[in-house]
Amino acid sequence: MSITVNGLDELKKLAGSDLGTSEWIEVTQERIDTFADATGDHQWIHVDPEKAAAGPFGAPIAHGYLTLSLFIPLFTELLDVQGVTTKVNYGLNKVRFPSPVKVGSRIRLVGRLAEVDEVPGGAQITVDGTIEIEDGTKPAAVLQSLSRFYA
Repeated sequence: MSITVNGLDELKKLAGSDLGTSEWIEVTQERIDTFADATGDHQWIHVDPEKAAAGPFGAPIAHGYLTLSLFIPLFTELLDVQGVTTKVNYGLNKVRFPSPVKVGSRIRLVGRLAEVDEVPGGAQITVDGTIEIEDGTKPAAVLQSLSRFYA
């Protein structure tokens, strides 16, 4: 369930708040292959199911950066900032990939709005995110994302 705020003043009031948990999404072989085609990273551990089955993880795994890129669609399920003209990714402070995402796994995002800081013409948010793997013992990714919203 998404939290909706209207404008930067309402956004600032959410600083320090838990944003909740997104829905699960499946990481399919098709998604992995499409990402490999887009990035040119066709390492066998991602795109060769037969060889990957005999590899260290017993199945193909998603690229770490594919998992990271899914942060945005998962995050948009958690927070909707209206009343602004522009929304941009500003960067990352920290990213770790504690556990690989095997093909067919489902992942979701747990988010916390750690900080809201003023920047010229808008606000910058810092989101602490954990991308969980369904039935996993460790997360797929732990990250701190920065986004900017301009009035």
